[in-house]
This record gives sequence, C-alpha cells and structure tokens, in this order.
Amino acid sequence: MRRYKKILFVCEDNTAASLMAEMICKSMVTDKDVTITSRGMVVLFPEPINPKVQVVLINHGLELEERTAKMLDNEDLDETTLVLTMTMHQKERIIRDFDFRGSVHTMYGFIGEEMDMMDPYGGSVVEYEDCFATMSRVIKKIVIKLKKMYGLQDTERYVE
Repeated sequence: MRRYKKILFVCEDNTAASLMAEMICKSMVTDKDVTITSRGMVVLFPEPINPKVQVVLINHGLELEERTAKMLDNEDLDETTLVLTMTMHQKERIIRDFDFRGSVHTMYGFIGEEMDMMDPYGGSVVEYEDCFATMSRVIKKIVIKLKKMYGLQDTERYVE
C-alpha cells in the first residue's frame, strides 16, 4: 500500500472551504512526513482568506498564517498526492483538465458517501461554523480511514 506524502484539499477559489479543510486536517494529523495544503480551481488573483473563515478558525483555536489564494497547477499533482475536492464537479474537472490519473476523490467520496460538501460562500458566520463542524466530522473519518489503510495501531500517533 502506497503512503500519500501530500493531502491536497481543493475548492473553487481557495479562500474558504479548502483552507478550512486544510487547517482542520493539520490539527488532526500528527505525521510530520505528510504535507497538508489546499488550492483553488479558479484563482484570478492572490485573494486573501475570507474574513469569516478567519473568525471560525480563531474560534476553534486554529491560527492561519498570512495567506493568499493559490491556484491548482500540474506541479501540485503526483502519484503520492491524495486530492480531496469539495464537489464531484471539481473532481471531474481535475481528472479532465489535468489528465490526472492519481488519487482524486470528493471528501465524502473518499469515505464512501455520495454527496458534495456544503459551500458557505456568501453565508453568515453561523453557516461557516456549520461547514466547519461538518468538515471536522468528515475529515476525522478520512484520517481514520488513512490510518487503517496504513495499518497503524491505535497506539501509533496519526490522529489527534
């Protein structure tokens, strides 16, 4: 079984959903040999993080360094990368536009569920909090699945 060296979360613009997913996952994974990052499908300029995301992350004790949105490109994708998208449409675009044959799944799809992650864009802070809570549950399942795939015992630290 191949171990992923990078977990890459992808949303539309890399200012909200994928950044939240990245930070949640970083708070759960203790394996320092795994890079966890995020990108956007359409980033027209280096836009800063959504202020509502910043509030939600701070509410949960997760500090995000000064950051701007980054667009997904071919250099982000290789056979050691697990790509997790918010929607089926984003997954299909990555496969099609990047001719990527590696491991790409929706977040829900990776854990065997068929649905898209909610997008809080334009919503209230409460909607961003709801998205954070949902993502936290899904990412915990993702990390537990990875731990099982790697054959890690309960005593081995991979999940906080």
